[in-house]
Amino acid sequence: MWRYAELLPVQVPPTTTAALRSVGGTPLFPVSRLAEHCGLRDVWIKDDSRLPTASFKDRASAVVVARALDQGITRLITASTGNAGVALAGMAAAAGLEAVILVPENAPPAKIAQLLIFGARLILVKGNYDAAFKLSLQAAREMGMYCRSTGYNPFTLEGKKTAAFEIAEQLCAGTGGEAREMWTAPDCVFVSVGDGNIIGGVHKGFKELHALGWISRVPRMIGVQAAGSAAIYNAFEGRTDVIMAVAADTVADSIAADFPADGLHGLQAATQSGGAYVTVTDAEILAAIPELARLTGVFAEPSCAAAYAGLLKAARSGLVAAHERVVLLITGSGLKDVATAMRTVGAPPLIAPSVAELRQALI
Repeated sequence: MWRYAELLPVQVPPTTTAALRSVGGTPLFPVSRLAEHCGLRDVWIKDDSRLPTASFKDRASAVVVARALDQGITRLITASTGNAGVALAGMAAAAGLEAVILVPENAPPAKIAQLLIFGARLILVKGNYDAAFKLSLQAAREMGMYCRSTGYNPFTLEGKKTAAFEIAEQLCAGTGGEAREMWTAPDCVFVSVGDGNIIGGVHKGFKELHALGWISRVPRMIGVQAAGSAAIYNAFEGRTDVIMAVAADTVADSIAADFPADGLHGLQAATQSGGAYVTVTDAEILAAIPELARLTGVFAEPSCAAAYAGLLKAARSGLVAAHERVVLLITGSGLKDVATAMRTVGAPPLIAPSVAELRQALI
């Protein structure tokens, strides 16, 4: 992502910051079997599960840590459902900074493990993400720490917009457009939405490219929320800018938010681009995890599988036309929440080391 340094409000981190310098450049590839399954012709996956800490949040944390380095800040804090905290922990470790991470007490064990391995000062907070978020802001004010929390720190949007830059550049190359003067925007982009910051950041990136004359249009941004955490969807459907809190309850922990901290940006991404919001149930999210993996070879955590479930629903309802070019953003690895993934598959058979038993098991 640092190839776009002139479009970022921070200095490129020094080479000594290891993984911090490697963020970005994740693959964009066509998924023809998934497209056919959805009744579409042209679907691409942008796989940000390949980033250093296995989630899209590395983009935001890389820019926030770069900002901290610019300002001589050594101690950062964030609230997180897991991924944002892991990303900050990893990027801070690469830069030799201290990270204090506040996560809800029910965060998935895999994310807890990552946080501890990276050496973050991990604090479990009683309650949900919203409680941890409020505490992070208070702690930043009273304890003199630099707060990364999504929806509070504007540099998170700056990091996340780089995904749009990569999509447009890679899509141009992937469709034989290297000789063209302009990059290529898809017709629409599907993004799982919790607090609204990712879809807001990606939308910002496309808007900047359009303003520069590098793409001919801004794609329609399609936000996908869990039915049990649909505050932005409710505002979109109600045609209002007033986002009301909900009691979030979903298996997709990464997109669970009572009150979306960056909800207005998330809402505007859809309204300003001619896009939309859809919701998917937990049952649809769970079903999407193995289906996405078996159609594409991509193992996504529940929040990312939600985006695929939303694409499937949108295609079948006519929200997306068969001829449109679609990008599906994968924001986190399924290894982040193995326990939930295991709920979607049966237990494997156990056999003796016998060909006869193997034949029987494979029937």
